[in-house]
Amino acid sequence: MAKLDFISGIHNATKRNYVQRVVDYDKAECATVSKRFGQEYFDGDRRYGYGGFKYDGRWVAFARKLIAHYGLKPGDRVLDIGCAKGFVVHDFRAEGMEAFGLDISDYAIANAMDDVKPFLRTGTAADLSAYADKSFDLVLSINTLHNLALPQLFQALREIERVGRRHKFIVMDSYLNEREKVNLMYWQLTCECFFRPEEWEFIFQQTGYTGDWDFVCFK
Repeated sequence: MAKLDFISGIHNATKRNYVQRVVDYDKAECATVSKRFGQEYFDGDRRYGYGGFKYDGRWVAFARKLIAHYGLKPGDRVLDIGCAKGFVVHDFRAEGMEAFGLDISDYAIANAMDDVKPFLRTGTAADLSAYADKSFDLVLSINTLHNLALPQLFQALREIERVGRRHKFIVMDSYLNEREKVNLMYWQLTCECFFRPEEWEFIFQQTGYTGDWDFVCFK
C-alpha cells in the first residue's frame, strides 16, 4: 500500500486560467450539465468538460508502467473503473491483458472504441456486483472516485477490495495547500469529495483499501 507517482507525466498543472473558468460562464450551470456525463461533458463545449474526448495514445506509457510495476503477464485480468470510452482498456488489451471497463456514462460506452465495446459496461463504482470476488489481477480507477458522494465512495473502495485479487491502483484529485484547494474548486466540474492526501489515506484505512494510489494536485 503506497503512493506511486505514475500520473504526473500525463496530468499535471493545467496551462489554462483557473479563475477564468468561473468568470466567463455560470459555473453552477456548467457543473450541473457536466454531471450528466453525456455528450456535453465528453464532446461538447470546453466549459462543460473535455471539449472533445479522443484517443491520442497518452495512456500507453501509463499502462506499460503499471504492467511492469505489478509484474502483469498476458492473460491477466484488469478492470478500469471510470473507463469512459475505453482508451485505457484498449491500451491494456494491446499489451495482452484481458481488460474490462465500467463507466457511469451511457454516452461514453455507446461511443467507445469499437475494439473494446464488447468488454465495457455501464454501471457505478459503488456497485461492482457484475463481477465476482477476487476476479481481477489489477483494479484501477483514474480520476473517478472523487466524483462520488462520501457514502458511495466508501462503498466503491470496499467493492474494489472485493473484486481485486492482487493489485489495485487509484487516482483522485487532492490539494497540498490553500492555493491548490482554490485552484481545484475553480477548475473542477464533477468532484464531490475534496480531501488532503492524509484525509484520503484515513479513508483508505476506514474502508480497508489495501491498494496503491496517486493524487492530481492543481498547482
